[in-house]
Amino acid sequence: MSATAVRYFAGDQPVQALPDHDRGLAYGDGLFETVRAHRGQMHWWAAHWQRLQRGAAMLRMTLPEESRVLAEATQLLAGDDAVLKLIVTRGSGGRGYSPASAGVPHWTLSRHPLPASPDAGLDLRWCETRLALQPALAGIKHCNRLEQVLARSEWDDPAIHEGLMCSHEGDVVCATAANVFILLDGAWVTPAIDRCGIAGVCRAWALQALPAREARLAVTDVEAADAVFLCNGVRGILPVARLGARTWQPHPQVVALQHRLAAEHPAFATEVS
Repeated sequence: MSATAVRYFAGDQPVQALPDHDRGLAYGDGLFETVRAHRGQMHWWAAHWQRLQRGAAMLRMTLPEESRVLAEATQLLAGDDAVLKLIVTRGSGGRGYSPASAGVPHWTLSRHPLPASPDAGLDLRWCETRLALQPALAGIKHCNRLEQVLARSEWDDPAIHEGLMCSHEGDVVCATAANVFILLDGAWVTPAIDRCGIAGVCRAWALQALPAREARLAVTDVEAADAVFLCNGVRGILPVARLGARTWQPHPQVVALQHRLAAEHPAFATEVS
């Protein structure tokens, strides 16, 4: 499967490349979703589209027709197991921040191979880069991800799978590309994302499946937890084995959650033995 399979659109029209003066390229003025497909079917499509709609409402931007996007995405996937990335920008506009001159939305679909699955639990580190507090953008997948880019550039050791990020106030928020859950004092908790962070699709599923609650978490809470896992809509439930000097053995509740996800979402059935 080619990682370069990509299609571009301006409104309803297919185009050869992004039109000039695209605001997503100029300012990160857009949204994106990354969707896992199993045999061409996107099990969590509705949840991804709902989050895209929430983001569009927060940014006051127009989305293309869902039926058209879904039809084009299904055709691009061609029945494969793959990752589909959808980017929607406000469209073209002149120089300057004002969105008033923007026209029809631009959108891009690209198909990518599935990421490799880790053989064992994840090895994490703490990131030095902190997340700014911006409630107006909290929860949505907007296109400005420079904080995550800076955080991910902090290490190149292939033995480190991910990094945990805190806000500028010091509370734990997420990993660079995943949400985090911890088992603390017998209860599952995930960081609140009302001031920064992304409301992940798999996070929403796990909140209900466990169940879990949202709260402000300190670094010491994570390090004192009885179990930790990361999750996202592409890679599913990812147990954590190490964070610095702290280690964890596989936890039966995390294993059970992996099996439940595999039973409900066929894309993850091959991830669990």
